[in-house]
Amino acid sequence: MTGIARGVAENAARRNALVLATAQAVVGSAGPIAISIGGLAGFWLLAADKSFATLPVTGYNLGVALGAIPAAALMRAVGRRHGFVAGSLVMSAGALCAAMALFQQSFWLFALSLLTVGVGGSFTQQYRFAAADGAPRTYQPRAIAIVLAGGIFAAVIGPQAVRFTDGLFFPVEFAGAFFALAVLGLVGAAVLSFLRVPAASSEDPVADAVPPRPLAQIARQPRFLVGLLCGVGTYATMSFVMTGAPLAMVGCGLSRDVSVLGIQWHVLAMFGPSFFTGRLIARFGKTRIVAAGMLLLAASAAVSLSGLAIWNFWLGLVLLGLGWNFGFIGATAMVAETYRPSERNKTQGLHDMVLFGCVAAASLLSGRIYVAAGWETMNFVVFPVVATCLAALALEALRGRRVAAKG
Repeated sequence: MTGIARGVAENAARRNALVLATAQAVVGSAGPIAISIGGLAGFWLLAADKSFATLPVTGYNLGVALGAIPAAALMRAVGRRHGFVAGSLVMSAGALCAAMALFQQSFWLFALSLLTVGVGGSFTQQYRFAAADGAPRTYQPRAIAIVLAGGIFAAVIGPQAVRFTDGLFFPVEFAGAFFALAVLGLVGAAVLSFLRVPAASSEDPVADAVPPRPLAQIARQPRFLVGLLCGVGTYATMSFVMTGAPLAMVGCGLSRDVSVLGIQWHVLAMFGPSFFTGRLIARFGKTRIVAAGMLLLAASAAVSLSGLAIWNFWLGLVLLGLGWNFGFIGATAMVAETYRPSERNKTQGLHDMVLFGCVAAASLLSGRIYVAAGWETMNFVVFPVVATCLAALALEALRGRRVAAKG
């Protein structure tokens, strides 16, 4: 790729990354809303077995997982722009159903509605991949980071929508937040109508002329497996602890407002570093940044285990968010190295199906383990996950050195 062509490609990629970042800010608020009050709403709706309180959050994460491959297939058929607009509308419809379920005090309808919101969210999760489409390989980490930086605003919009609509339909709890989310979905659809994703670029046109490889062959690559493992380890651990945190804070006697603000600080920490994470990856490499993310997750667990004061919860959640940012962006960039443009849709769909299936399982286990074993046990679980991912990264780094030495 010539210097002029690279500059044109970077400008187009930057424009689309900004559109996707704006959509991330609006549509991405579904995650903070669902996670900050999904478990609390489930707790409010359940009369008996409270251990299933986080099932609506599981429904949201399961919807993201189940929607991953259909979302990829739809976008392959109609294009990124139309697919993303459709995803925003699905999310908006699910949010309306969730509000209606709260009025009817139907726990299972509420969980099903959040699953629908999650299906719409599966499109949102592919914003980061769309940002890399058509971008030069060296610009891809930065494009991904720009999109995720939109989550900074989602971190404010989501929790503040919860706070400002609190009590709006009293005595029906939480319904106002989901009505607000339905409106945000419509706004997001309007923003995404401006997206113009260029044809995927390639710095190796000969390789792109080769027929796409079978999905199994792509998935067997060591770098793909390590990237997926670290992405799952980072995201599932974050979801596991974050989903249980509001229940733990309220259970310790802290106010619901404190728990919502704790999630807000957490989500800000998740997306705030995205302004410079891409540059850090370019300077230090993906493996080191993912490893740093894992160590931050371990530090989060250590802080949470040291006490039950507000600062323990909030600082622990901030470190959890920072660890997610480094670990997930780095792991996503690792996976993006392992497939060709002609293979991206099916590979991204498989990646997100596995990833969010594990995240859904983690969120379900969160409520059950919190009720059965408590907040401390939830944080002890973090350490073996971190150790496994660090070991995989070390082995991948050794393999890379051997390959470089032979080449």
